[in-house]
Amino acid sequence: MKSISLQTKLSLMILALLFTVLLILGLIFTHLYSTSVEEQMGERALNVAQSVAAMPAVINAMKSENPSATIQPIVEDLRSKTGAEFIVVGDKEGVRVAHPLLDRIGKHMVGGDSQQALVGGESYVSKAEGSLGSSLRGKTPIFENGNIIGIVSVGFLTEDIEQKVDQFELKVMSLIGTILLLGIAGGFFIAKNVKRSIFGLEPSEIGAMFLERNTILQTIREGIIAVDEKGGITLANQEAHHMLNRNEDESLEGEDIVSVLPNTRMPEVLRSGKAEYDQEITIGHNHVIVNRIPIIQKGKITGAVSSFRRKTEIEALSRELSQVQSYANVLRSQTHEYANKLYTILGLIQLGAYDEAIDLIHKEAIGYQEVVQLLVKAVPNPILSALLLGKYNRAHELHIQFFIDEESSMSNVPEWLEQEKLVTIVGNLIDNAMDAALENQSGDKVVHLFMTDLGKDLIFEIEDSGSGVREEEMERIFERGISSKKGEDRGIGLSLVKNALNYLGGYLTISTSRYGGAAFTVVIPKGEERYV
Repeated sequence: MKSISLQTKLSLMILALLFTVLLILGLIFTHLYSTSVEEQMGERALNVAQSVAAMPAVINAMKSENPSATIQPIVEDLRSKTGAEFIVVGDKEGVRVAHPLLDRIGKHMVGGDSQQALVGGESYVSKAEGSLGSSLRGKTPIFENGNIIGIVSVGFLTEDIEQKVDQFELKVMSLIGTILLLGIAGGFFIAKNVKRSIFGLEPSEIGAMFLERNTILQTIREGIIAVDEKGGITLANQEAHHMLNRNEDESLEGEDIVSVLPNTRMPEVLRSGKAEYDQEITIGHNHVIVNRIPIIQKGKITGAVSSFRRKTEIEALSRELSQVQSYANVLRSQTHEYANKLYTILGLIQLGAYDEAIDLIHKEAIGYQEVVQLLVKAVPNPILSALLLGKYNRAHELHIQFFIDEESSMSNVPEWLEQEKLVTIVGNLIDNAMDAALENQSGDKVVHLFMTDLGKDLIFEIEDSGSGVREEEMERIFERGISSKKGEDRGIGLSLVKNALNYLGGYLTISTSRYGGAAFTVVIPKGEERYV
């Protein structure tokens, strides 16, 4: 059996609720109206009765031998003017002296509700069954010098009252029907909008998605926290609890993100609406990489989501990739460079220039061997050595003179210093220097590297023969996307260098090199102290 859709359910529920409310209100209003009509008609009947009882002509006629002759015309005229169903006048014994039906004059009044007026002298409203049917009556005694000499009864038939109530009920039901028709249209519109706001999903689908989402969030190895527009936490997965040293059973929902993470930038993301990627912060004892993305609905920021992962996990993967990339660059450069040399040697041999071929082989072997020996001696770190050897071979491909200062020494790199950060800094600065040297069309293309680990700092100095860095560019060249070079994907290397130095607590200075270009000097402290 096919289940009813959410839109149909909502429409039916709204219609049922509206019908129930309107029906109850209709019954209440009808009851109030019926009571009000009875009270008004009873008060009207009593007022007419009191007016008749106070007429001097009626009082005088009651003392005559034939009161009907005088009273009957008076009360009938008054009855036609007031719309009363009957006006009956009786003597002190309750015998009628005036009645709409002449044949009932001279007979006792019926209904059993006259004693209060005739005996007690009270004026009141009662409901009783009379000779004309069930009626609402106003009864009052006729006094003459303080003595009760008769009674006046003015009545309206209850069926006339019920007829008025029925007419009112008909109007109420018509109004209810009209409102229900409007309610059907409104319910359909509301249900349609609700369905649209939940992307057309049915409750069962939403439930399944909720369970699926929770399962996915709990299995992700990244911590995830979501906040609303005010910064209140709306979601935190299991990994986030672990990183925050919170019990999994302890809900973070409803807490302010700043109270949970004082150094968070989520409030800034909520204000600016700009996403932030690959930011480094410390959570407890964990160094983590954080991404923050705002949630925007219809142009309005309604919240933000932050994902973070332990930096050590990313660094482990990055370290492996860096090693592979460094070795790959070395092999690629060597393959390309030596392929050219082999073809040159082959050509010399074919031409019979054996001495030139031997000199070339000897020269290349000595040059490369010197670089390898220098790196083995001065840079025992295999990652950094592989990087520099790859850059050396790359420089040969580009016909750039790449010198590694013979006085260089980098054998005392502290264990805490992350090698991939060092690779990022040195590798990007050498690449930047090579790019600058290639732009020198009139002079030698030179890149010079000096490095030392003597003292309390690691120092790297990379010089080039390019055009240098203009003073107005000094502050902006480290901004992501800012570069003096043409082409796409520029302005990234130096921003990575700055981020890595900030993390390691180092700094960088720029000056003019001995070759006329730029000289970048990097200083990284060996100890736990930081410069920034």
